[in-house]
Amino acid sequence: MFKKAKEFKKRLAEYYKEEENKKVAIFYVILRFLVILCMIREIFMGNYHNVFLCVLTLVLFVIPFFVEEKLKVTIPNVLEIIILLFIFSAEILGEIQNFYNIIPNWDMILHTLNGFLAAAIGFSLIDILNSTDKFHIKMSPIFVALVSFCFSMTVGVAWEFFEYTADNLLSTDMQKDTVVNKISSVNLKNANAFDPEIITDIDKTTIYYCDNTITISDGYLDIGLIDTMEDLVVNFIGALFFSILGYFYIKKRDKYKGIEHFIPRKKKA
Repeated sequence: MFKKAKEFKKRLAEYYKEEENKKVAIFYVILRFLVILCMIREIFMGNYHNVFLCVLTLVLFVIPFFVEEKLKVTIPNVLEIIILLFIFSAEILGEIQNFYNIIPNWDMILHTLNGFLAAAIGFSLIDILNSTDKFHIKMSPIFVALVSFCFSMTVGVAWEFFEYTADNLLSTDMQKDTVVNKISSVNLKNANAFDPEIITDIDKTTIYYCDNTITISDGYLDIGLIDTMEDLVVNFIGALFFSILGYFYIKKRDKYKGIEHFIPRKKKA
């Protein structure tokens, strides 16, 4: 096990020393250094949950290299840098530095980018298959774009399943709650679906629990539903945007060569 880890570390170092990967190596070293500093700080503060997130981030940083080695594909430098920044932004800035609450729409920005990246990965998978000599069925550009879009949305939905499961089993708050001041529900007066009770301009909500109370100002808490739907909507936008670009790329590859910076490619033999 230690021998394999040593070999993996050696190959990783060789990978980032290669001429075409030096730009990525700069970002990798800088981000890795920042994560290690953050981890040391969290250790001294006794925040071991955040220490785990730092370790997880360092592990996630080597995934692009691992994918290239095992699947024999080439990840463009631009895409690899974006992936590294995405991981850093989600785990270190988002979770540990609390950017999700400090910076408006930070979560939506990342989910939009996730939709775009996942669509790029899905596109590359089907495009590589489509260009393989052993695969005799040639798929149309619209079909490849559609598969790319569906792959991205599936990834987005799977992530929301993960958030829901974590919140229910581990009592986390990955599905961030939203304060709203309007309710429209048939359950408030046992009416049918076409005649809900509508309550607007809710000033505050008081929750009673275990002989204690807590008051929510400016409305009531929507428990994760709005956050989930907003995440899926922006994932949809990111996925749709790349799928459209992918469609035109297949139609006229010479004209849309810039898109190649976001599409993994099968390594040449």
